Parts: sequence; C-alpha cells; structure tokens
Amino acid sequence: MSSETLERIARNKNVARAAARQLSMEQLYKLSDVIGEVIEQKKEEEKRREQEEADKEKKLAEIREAMQDAGLSVEDLVGEPPRRRRGRPPKNANGS
Repeated sequence: MSSETLERIARNKNVARAAARQLSMEQLYKLSDVIGEVIEQKKEEEKRREQEEADKEKKLAEIREAMQDAGLSVEDLVGEPPRRRRGRPPKNANGS
C-alpha cells in the first residue's frame, strides 16, 4: 500500500470504510493495534523533539547571557573575514 493510498484513506472517511470492508474483523483489530502503536511512537518522537528544542533554546540563552556578562559580541567571536588577494588568478594546470 502506497503512502498516497494511506493519505487518501486518512483524509476521507468513505474511502476508509471502503478499504475496511475488504478486511476481516481480526485484521481490523490488528490494524487498529498497529496504528495505535504508531501514534504512540509518533507522540514520543514529537515530545522528544520538543524537549531537544527547549534544551537548545535554554543553552543558547545561557551562552548569550555569558557573552553579555563577558562583554563579548558575535563579531568578537567570528573575527575579520579573510582578505582577498589581489593580482591575477593562477593559470589552469591543463594548459588551455
């Protein structure tokens, strides 16, 4: 079953009913269990991702505060961009 088919089933109740008619009750219960597990896994992944984002924001805030306390800016950390050399570019090695 393609992801497009699953999307059609998920978006349209009548399509889902038509697909369900092709399955036995045992298959429907099994499908229900599998979908329930997938939903729980997706919830856990989303919760973990949100926690990682919150941790990252907290660390950024701590770094910004430490930089401010030290009197530093982003420019102080990055430094000056490298200067471009003047003059001719090197000739090609292949002789053209």
